Amino acid sequence: MELVIVDVPPDHAGRAADVGKLIRTLRPALSAEGFAQFAAEAHGQGLVFTAAYDEDSRCVGVAAHRVLATSRGRLLFVDDLVTAPEVRSAGVGARLMEELEKRARRAGCVRIELDSGVTNHGAHRFYHARRMSIAALHFARELAAE
Repeated sequence: MELVIVDVPPDHAGRAADVGKLIRTLRPALSAEGFAQFAAEAHGQGLVFTAAYDEDSRCVGVAAHRVLATSRGRLLFVDDLVTAPEVRSAGVGARLMEELEKRARRAGCVRIELDSGVTNHGAHRFYHARRMSIAALHFARELAAE
């Protein structure tokens, strides 16, 4: 599959249609309005949406990522990586990961990090196949509104 990899800027007319649609397959509780709010705020925090388009100009994959300076060194953190269900296992995710690695190296990052849900075994196999290791446990606590 031939792919074109591009960053989708905040003012891009197709961001909600292309990127939002795919992010919402990964995050089904996120409404279209919620995606728009999240995308606007997160862009201000350095989030970049990198999309993969096929030869028919369909958005078939998205990586949401940002460079962070941490006490463990500069890293590229992947907030979300999603491939359209109809093209999974066709190399889209692998191509996006290759692009992210190039960008991380250019940005002087020492590593790529991401979180993956504990029950998402297909994603775990994908990340292990790319020589990623489980380096930490991510703990979370929901905060009730007061």
